[in-house]
Amino acid sequence: MTDIVQEYGSAAPTEDSSATSQVVNRDSPDFAAFTVVHTRHYVRWIFGALVLFVVLQFLWSLATNDKYGWPVFATYFFAPAILKGIQLTLGLTVVAGTIGFLLGTLLALARLSKSPILNSVSWSFIWFFRSVPLLVQLLVWYNLGYLYPRLGLGVPFTDNYFWSFDTVTLVSQFAAAVLGLSLNQAAYSAEIIRGGILSVDQGQLEAAAALGLPRHVRVLRIILPQAARAILPNAFNEIIGLIKGTSIVSVIALGELFYVTQVIYNRNQQVIPLLLVSVVWYIIFTTVLSIAQFYVERHFARGALRVVPPTPIQAARAWVKTQWARLDEKPAAPEPSEAATTRIGGNGS
Repeated sequence: MTDIVQEYGSAAPTEDSSATSQVVNRDSPDFAAFTVVHTRHYVRWIFGALVLFVVLQFLWSLATNDKYGWPVFATYFFAPAILKGIQLTLGLTVVAGTIGFLLGTLLALARLSKSPILNSVSWSFIWFFRSVPLLVQLLVWYNLGYLYPRLGLGVPFTDNYFWSFDTVTLVSQFAAAVLGLSLNQAAYSAEIIRGGILSVDQGQLEAAAALGLPRHVRVLRIILPQAARAILPNAFNEIIGLIKGTSIVSVIALGELFYVTQVIYNRNQQVIPLLLVSVVWYIIFTTVLSIAQFYVERHFARGALRVVPPTPIQAARAWVKTQWARLDEKPAAPEPSEAATTRIGGNGS
């Protein structure tokens, strides 16, 4: 380019100002003159209409089918016996869940231990309780007095007791339910927690060890907080499964929610309305836990994501703003890019 300028005495001939204005107009078009044509998703609309039709048909059947017995449902939904069963259901969930996850944490750490004894015992515990059905476990714990009439402290490998008591007195219906649910939950929780710990980057562990931090500090302050992001989704699934799984303790005649509804509908023969009472209460429990799961996961995601997921209220507001903006058929002009500005400036210089 320099040779050309030296040879001819000036730069190559330039176009007139109208050409420059055309370049400017091409790089900065008038977006307000464009008409927005939205994409039409015909297949999506068809399937959406079919799903909506099925949902409306189901809701219509719920409202018009007298066999559901909604008056009976309303009578027993807040009945004192039902509320007492709910208290026992929630109590079993809290106690069994707490014991199960605490024991599961210890089992997970033992599985990751370099001690062959701890590793073998932990693996055997998890293998056994995941192999035996929960119903069988409950029945065995409830009939523990048949195997061991008395429990106590004494001389090992003999029947000489310093202090003992009847097994039936200790292992009541509630205790048998707690034992069965807790130990079964611990076996599954251990694998969930172990998987979460293994998901932590190995470099984090090496850096903590290089700083000379004690092992318990590394576990409590570095490993578990990072593993929580991988543990929480499955942990909440286990809790939801546990709160519904408490219904299985009805086989040992423990008065939780499902057992109470069984007793009532066996007396008045209103089976469907009473079952709906249990169904709705379990749906309420699951909904509350699902909402809690969303906010807890959102809290822990702040350490891994640049932008945390919006809350349902925030998502609804964003959707309303988007739909409101689509009413305007003229798109807003974007900010001029750096490349376009440079090009326009270069032509004008």
